Amino acid sequence: MIPPALSESETVLALASVPEHSLPFMEAMSGGKARVENGYLFFTGEDWLMAVAYPLTGEYDDGAFEAALRAALRRVPARQGGRAVDCWAVGPRLPERLRPHLTDEDQFYTLPANASPPARLKRPLERAAAALRVEEGRAFTPAHRRLWAEFMARTPLKPAVRGLYASTEAALRGIAGDTSEAPTAPGTPDLRLLNAWDAEGNLAACLLLDYSPAAFSAYIIGAHSREHPTPYASDLLFAHMLAGARAAGKAYVHLGLGVNAGIRRFKTKWGAVPALPYRMAAWTEAASAGRETADAFFRLLLEAPPDLSKRKLLAALPEQRPFAMLWEVEKNGRCSWIGGSAHFFCYSFEHSLRRLFERVDTVLFEGALDADTLNEVDRVGRNLTPCTGFDPASGPAFGPGTSLDSLLREEEIRRLERAVRGPQGRLARLLNCAHPNPADVRFFLRETRHWCALFSLWTAFLERQGWRESVDLEAWRIAHDMGRTVLGMESLEEQIASLEAVPVPRVLAFFRNCADWKATIRRNVAAYLAGDLERMIGTSAEFPTRTEQIIDHRDQRFRERMRPFLEEGGCAVFVGAAHLINLRGMLREDGFTVRRVLPTWKHRLRAMLDRT
Repeated sequence: MIPPALSESETVLALASVPEHSLPFMEAMSGGKARVENGYLFFTGEDWLMAVAYPLTGEYDDGAFEAALRAALRRVPARQGGRAVDCWAVGPRLPERLRPHLTDEDQFYTLPANASPPARLKRPLERAAAALRVEEGRAFTPAHRRLWAEFMARTPLKPAVRGLYASTEAALRGIAGDTSEAPTAPGTPDLRLLNAWDAEGNLAACLLLDYSPAAFSAYIIGAHSREHPTPYASDLLFAHMLAGARAAGKAYVHLGLGVNAGIRRFKTKWGAVPALPYRMAAWTEAASAGRETADAFFRLLLEAPPDLSKRKLLAALPEQRPFAMLWEVEKNGRCSWIGGSAHFFCYSFEHSLRRLFERVDTVLFEGALDADTLNEVDRVGRNLTPCTGFDPASGPAFGPGTSLDSLLREEEIRRLERAVRGPQGRLARLLNCAHPNPADVRFFLRETRHWCALFSLWTAFLERQGWRESVDLEAWRIAHDMGRTVLGMESLEEQIASLEAVPVPRVLAFFRNCADWKATIRRNVAAYLAGDLERMIGTSAEFPTRTEQIIDHRDQRFRERMRPFLEEGGCAVFVGAAHLINLRGMLREDGFTVRRVLPTWKHRLRAMLDRT
């Protein structure tokens, strides 16, 4: 049980299970700021985020981690300003969506603090102890710089490990001294250098240790010299490291990752065993769909430097437009509203949506849009097993083991890659026009359901065009923020069934016509902003989900489930814009008066001209 009086840093250190939980050490090494979200630890900078997916309590869970990740991303200044965020995550597992972005897989090794040196090392350790003087300190001297430089020059190191060596001096700066007492400054890492000096005053070997976590001490990095070698110098420091851990009351020593065969052999000869799996991913997270405009604005006001101008503050907010894809529905003097949502869009409608929700008590959506539901949809979409057979009348469908890449020619896949990923290669990087984290097109075509590949690649394309908003996700968030009753009209199973009904031939045709995508979205934007439903549907009728079977079947379902709420009044309903073509007529059949909402004089003028 953790005493409630402990600070966040002290609580994290009391619960730490991996070296990355050492909050003060990680802050010192990264220069970032620590934050705990939903039981997971994060470190953030201006435009980056590192996630530690090892939970502080309980077991790792994809849904809980994704929710915590979204919350942490909202705190990153670049995210608040609508810019991309470079992300890293380490954990025992990571969500399936990060699978294409894995950069490392390994194991953490631990060693009990009461472990004895291997019997075969007894005589070598005695000889090393006679030749070396071991001391513990915090001063990073010129001798340490030379040893670090020598070791890094001859040793292949992963970028993350090389970064630890490069950051050691900065992390130790301010806590230098030759005492072994823990630093007293709050938030200061308890880092110590375990040094082995030879008779000539040369640094033969050194370990960097972190004593900050409560249950263990952590071996961070180390080096031994070949210019001034002393046999078994590193083993001697290992023996002292175990003694120091026991003296400090630690249960065990965290030896970090296996890294390579040589380092792994060195650790296991001391009795170290794999303790936890390790996965690392690196990716770029675009600005969230439905950013929190008001919250971001007030955070900017509170946290911005005093010389930040009003113009710059406003420029950091999402670009707003009036919401015109909206109809008022009235029956027996009771008013409600029905809007056509867009799953992906390039503008925010937050101001309009907040004004609308001030007039309603209940907001209905096609289905739930919470993190757990979206994660489950994603999980199902990445599973090729629940498939149907081949129907000659409708063209190719997914059978067990079938994937879209087997139904497309190589030149079609390459054309799709160019559309989704944009310019790639050395020249594109030189000209700074290459996307930093392009979607893995072949992965989605090979490994996911046809509708998952469709939405994943279409989303990646739109994000590259600057489309980072979502009308339905934004409305879902705002409705919850304002305390409205929020309901989904379809179950998850019904939504999955609708996605499964998307014809595979239409998905293939849509991918083959990827050269037309830019022109399609330009027309779509103009029609949506104008609230011109007929023109908008005309521009997107070729989208694979716009089939009569899917639209008509769901329209009747929506009609039946929204009607009691509309008759009660004080309700707002959001469905995909394509459903409004039929639903407006259905509601009139049910005795409702349906009137288009015209938010600005431009919309009213355009409507008047259309009637003439």
